[in-house]
Amino acid sequence: MASSILKTEKLCKSFSNGGLQQHVIKNLDLEILEGDFTVIMGSSGSGKSTLLYALSGMDKPNMGRILFDGKEIQNFSNDELAVFRRGNCGFVFQSVYLLDNQTVLDNVLTGALIVQKNSAELVSKAKALLKKTGLHEEDFKKYPNQLSGGEAQRVGIVRAIINDPKILFADEPTGQLNSASSKDVLNIFSEVHKNGQSIVMVTHDLKTALRATRVLYLRDGGIVGDYRMPVYGEDDLKERRNGLTKFLEDMGW
Repeated sequence: MASSILKTEKLCKSFSNGGLQQHVIKNLDLEILEGDFTVIMGSSGSGKSTLLYALSGMDKPNMGRILFDGKEIQNFSNDELAVFRRGNCGFVFQSVYLLDNQTVLDNVLTGALIVQKNSAELVSKAKALLKKTGLHEEDFKKYPNQLSGGEAQRVGIVRAIINDPKILFADEPTGQLNSASSKDVLNIFSEVHKNGQSIVMVTHDLKTALRATRVLYLRDGGIVGDYRMPVYGEDDLKERRNGLTKFLEDMGW
């Protein structure tokens, strides 16, 4: 039985908008199990990204509790959150945010060396992970402006997983990619998940959501649907798509 790695209790997040409070997340209770590939879906403005940032410690809730691997993180200071994220979280965004003046290899290593000090071991690990994503030795010395969008996102994923995070968080990671690059990137997510990586991802895309083992549907800051699937495999893709499509249609997607 998988153990709980992330849990919220009565989570609330609101923003001030023209003097009025806009309640984005409302009394949300959620439990993420270790090894799950959880996708968060919902219409625009439903609170998907807000929830992701709160879960990952990138933003603080107004009320409620967040227990991440047994630690209450909602009251951490900004410095404590920064240290906690470095040691426990990996992040992949729609825009990759690679450092323009650093090579592919250096982009992967910059953050990792803050957490792990064995540089020789890290270099070997970084190269091995980059090769697993389909990049080659000659790519390691390239700069971000020499990469395609798909290649850059692969580098972003390696940067996110090199420290073996407890959870890999992703916000629309294929949103700016063409269909071929999207499939390559999603294959990497599926591979790291099969190797035991816990993932929480926000997406609006059906093909992306099909990779999940769990799909949560948000509406008006609350979870209104929770759909489970087995680990992704090409052999059951039609049945998988039909089941998820029906769930999303029932949710009003």
